[in-house]
Amino acid sequence: MNKHNVIAVDLAKNVFQICVLNKANEVISNREMRASRFEHYLAKQKPSLVAFEACGRAQHWARKAQGYGHEAVLLPPKAVAAYRQGHKTDSNDALATGIAAGQATIKPAGIKTLEQQSLQTDLRVSKHLSDQLTATGNMLRGLLAEFGIEIAKSISKLKAQMPLILEDAENGLPHCARESLFQGWQLWKYQSERIHVLDNRLKERMKESEHCQQLAQLEGVGVKNAIGLYVELGNGRHFKNGRNASACIGVSPKQHSSGGKVKIGTIGKFCGNQRLRSSLITGAHSVIQQVDRREPKTEKERWLKALIARRGKGRAAVALANKTVRTAWSMLYYKEPYKAVLLHVN
Repeated sequence: MNKHNVIAVDLAKNVFQICVLNKANEVISNREMRASRFEHYLAKQKPSLVAFEACGRAQHWARKAQGYGHEAVLLPPKAVAAYRQGHKTDSNDALATGIAAGQATIKPAGIKTLEQQSLQTDLRVSKHLSDQLTATGNMLRGLLAEFGIEIAKSISKLKAQMPLILEDAENGLPHCARESLFQGWQLWKYQSERIHVLDNRLKERMKESEHCQQLAQLEGVGVKNAIGLYVELGNGRHFKNGRNASACIGVSPKQHSSGGKVKIGTIGKFCGNQRLRSSLITGAHSVIQQVDRREPKTEKERWLKALIARRGKGRAAVALANKTVRTAWSMLYYKEPYKAVLLHVN
């Protein structure tokens, strides 16, 4: 039984569906409401549990609900779907959200602060521009290859050869194609400049955050990984322990237990925060390349070298990323800086 009334909200652009359940989990009302009236509605209600399905606009309204003294919770869409009965309608979705909010086994999504939300915005825009830059470069290479002009898959090669190709009047490139390729090249340069501006902005943002500066002390964690960890973990209070944090990001292997036997599986390709997981594993590979060429200096490096010899570099990189997330959670939860344990030299 809930301690408070549950206000379950099915969000949309203009019209919200509001389902109110009492402490006995009985439906009091289930009606539509204009989005423009919802904030005023929240302000008038007594303290309640306000439940949202984790989707677009959910973070904003969860913070609004907290601001009016309510307890807010964001529920994973897959978990909510399990409690929906009948056809998929707004009223059934809102009711399913309210029922799911009372289940102790459902792990809610974290509610981000305005600082975390703004940092996430910077990361997402930077990633989008980076993807677009790669796509534009690949398009230019592919189009030129159709005219027998090859450019190696390297940013430096593209920057060096593209102007020369456009200026060479004897390379057999038609005039019309040259004009279009010039426009594509200008777009590539503009995207590259925007990425440079955003990267500098991220560096400045990291200097303003004490948490991000501390996280950057971890092995294989640069500016974007430090910000990504802070955005995902916050102050660490949303997670019970470091393993839950690593499972949320997707660097902890799945488990299957039956009859007292525990089987450790693989890491799901599409689970967790795929962007951050990929970036953390890439950073771990860079650490492994350095550690593999020299003697270990810390206890973690000795553990890493032994793991590389036993399981290979690929698995070692995932294990290091897993340990990085757990350590990051511990730093944020206990508010302690990272201290590498040096090896004792006899």
